Amino acid sequence: MAAPVLEVCHVACCANRTPGAVSWGRGEGARVAVASCHSIALYDPWKKTVIATLNGHTGRVNYVRWIQKNDCSPETELVSAASDKKVILWEIRESQCVQATHLEGHSDAVCAVNAVYLKSGSEADLLVASAASDYTVKIWTRRSSAVECLQTLLFGNGFILDVSLSFLPESGVPILACGGDDSKIHLYVQQDAEFQKAQILHGHEDWIRGVEWAICDRDLFLASCAQDCTIRIWKVYTKPVTLSETEDSASDDSTIKLKEKLLTARSQGSETTYAITLESVLAGHENSVYAVHWQPSFLKDGRIQQPMRLLSASMDKTMILWAPDEESGVWLEQVRVGEVGGNTLGFLGCQFGPSGCMILAHAFHGALHLWSQNPLKEGQWTPEVVISGHFNSVQGLRWDPNGEFIITVSSDQTTRVFAPWKRKDQLQVTWHEIARPQIHGYDMQCLAMTERFQFVSGADEKVLRVFAAPRNFVENFGNISGISIEKLFFSKKFDLPEGATVPALGLSNKAVFQGDLSTQSVDEEYKFSSPSDQYSQVYFQPVNLTEPPTEDHLLQNTLWPEVQKLYGHGYEIFCVACNNAGTVVASACKASKREHAAIILWSTTSWKQLQILSFHNLTVTQMAFSPNNKFLLAVSRDRNWSLWKQDDDNQAELGPVFSLYAHTDKKTAMHSRIIWSCDWTPDSKYFITGSRDKKVIIWGKCSTAAANKENGSGTIRPCSSILDMGDAVTTVSVSHVLAPDESYIIAIGLESGKIHLYKWKLCEQPSACADWTKCFETNLSQSHALTVKQLSWRSRVGRAGRDDVDPDKWLQLASCGADYSVKIFDVSKYAL
Repeated sequence: MAAPVLEVCHVACCANRTPGAVSWGRGEGARVAVASCHSIALYDPWKKTVIATLNGHTGRVNYVRWIQKNDCSPETELVSAASDKKVILWEIRESQCVQATHLEGHSDAVCAVNAVYLKSGSEADLLVASAASDYTVKIWTRRSSAVECLQTLLFGNGFILDVSLSFLPESGVPILACGGDDSKIHLYVQQDAEFQKAQILHGHEDWIRGVEWAICDRDLFLASCAQDCTIRIWKVYTKPVTLSETEDSASDDSTIKLKEKLLTARSQGSETTYAITLESVLAGHENSVYAVHWQPSFLKDGRIQQPMRLLSASMDKTMILWAPDEESGVWLEQVRVGEVGGNTLGFLGCQFGPSGCMILAHAFHGALHLWSQNPLKEGQWTPEVVISGHFNSVQGLRWDPNGEFIITVSSDQTTRVFAPWKRKDQLQVTWHEIARPQIHGYDMQCLAMTERFQFVSGADEKVLRVFAAPRNFVENFGNISGISIEKLFFSKKFDLPEGATVPALGLSNKAVFQGDLSTQSVDEEYKFSSPSDQYSQVYFQPVNLTEPPTEDHLLQNTLWPEVQKLYGHGYEIFCVACNNAGTVVASACKASKREHAAIILWSTTSWKQLQILSFHNLTVTQMAFSPNNKFLLAVSRDRNWSLWKQDDDNQAELGPVFSLYAHTDKKTAMHSRIIWSCDWTPDSKYFITGSRDKKVIIWGKCSTAAANKENGSGTIRPCSSILDMGDAVTTVSVSHVLAPDESYIIAIGLESGKIHLYKWKLCEQPSACADWTKCFETNLSQSHALTVKQLSWRSRVGRAGRDDVDPDKWLQLASCGADYSVKIFDVSKYAL
């Protein structure tokens, strides 16, 4: 069997901003399903990596749930609901989707879904309930693989925010709980193949955000949570028929009786009466409670055991574990975990791990938080390493010059660093977010690495900002990635600040040096040199890490100091590039006129403007310096490219001067739409352009006889045949390493989310030979769910963080997309 050309090495993503975006399965090695943008990521919390991505929805995935089997065995099916008005049933085998069944019928976004296997009939018989913004709840059934909509429940102008299915005690009669914006819980019982309203539960005073059933022995429990900051536990049990109402009333007037609500259900020809009572009201949260989750049941001695433990997640930034007291039976708070500070907005969802020894929450900004119970100290829970990623479109990414980590920028207004975690006691290497150098007030758009630990970034503002890594980051990066500190620091060890913080009333990351961390004396406390000094607080505290940081540490202690601001553009920054020598930075902003579409060149030593290059009429979309630093290439919305050459004769004091060398003319106007991307071949002989018109073209001074005869020797012209991708091309990247047959390796990203790998080699007669060779196309699971924003090859062979026996075998390609995800691919060089 041939070796695969491309394998997914890492996926960085986060949970959607909905309470039902995360679900944790049962059993050993159970996966966590995470709804991220339009996709579902299957995450292994023990291997700490995403093992598969499910792409099928065309809108935001709002809800995912593993379908629990009646015998408590590990789940093999997953149900999801999305804003594309669809519900999808996924069958998962060996962490791969083998079948996806689409349930279509809602007329608006589906916000909640739940499913149970029917107790009567075959194991494949399924009952599904879905709630949508069309004011309905639909009931679906699957029997013998045939799926149909059984019933539609109407709620007038009311929204149902969560649904949960179960079975009445000691019967196979399904019961449905619906929690809505009317502060009521609507209970439906299936009778004669249809669900009929059986009861309404009052008590909550605001929108009900979550409902969930749990079967314990002969009783059925329902947990509900709401924006009124409370959780209510309801008990459904078979009402004993021992006394008549008259005898009951005459028994003992002093007995305290819970108020009961009754419902009846027919099963197998007999009618049973059930009572519903309010078991407990849990009031421990200080803000809206968005989710509740029962600890999963398990099989013991042939019987299903349901632990009476409940987890709740709230916008007060805490998660609480509740359990009844063994003696009194009163529900009490057992454990409270969460954030004390930070700029997050609380938790939206919570999940128990399979054994109840781990708990998981996802926050408003998509970050996952994982805690595990200390087996030696009961009640002590410690944070664990977990996946993280952006919560909005990832606009750009770059490898560092040494190919040891990547930096990304996103519309979520953050810049993040991802690096491999190399355990000393394990062979496994996984990628994780290790720093968040910039947390901005504007959407980020672009970045460029100027040296190993320094980058310049652009956002939806007129200013470029330059950041340099502090000492604490470099030390922790070395510890996590397994690179010796001596190799990382060189001669700068004593010049670096310790870290960075954003002062009160400040807008920029300020360097924190060792002396700043010492406590101020009482006399110095009242000596202020500026108004902001009155509020100065050093939040940064250096921490020595041997594993990737948790979310609260990322938010507070991993900023990089801002070393420079670059002013000069009239509108929002759109793209930036740096030459390989790290001496010149080129930047461009959004523009609708020629005067604003100019490229500004900056010196990285003085950070002063070197030159303004004016040619394009609309926004310059991307720029790239040639590997030999002699040329600067720019492409634009005006459908043209321009090539600028460094003037070797003019040695200006501030740096090199560039002059227009070539540009699109009537003979070379091959693109008919926006040119989104460009790149150079590693030998600086050719450059490549990719456009919305679906075309990819390679340009250069072609040495073929046909080219010289038509255009004259030395002119820039197309050197390749036009490659039609069939979809808008949004990014291109050429590998720094050649294929075994000495051809160029080119990655092409499309608007559809697919990534293609091609090889290209110059042909004397393109009409007589194939210059393009297709090597690989990502499948549905490997592709992005939305537009590929940028591709970037690692600058050298081998896989970052790994000590491969044959490093020449591997190349690595990083990609980012509008689907919030960052992906790193291992590419087999020998398979190309």
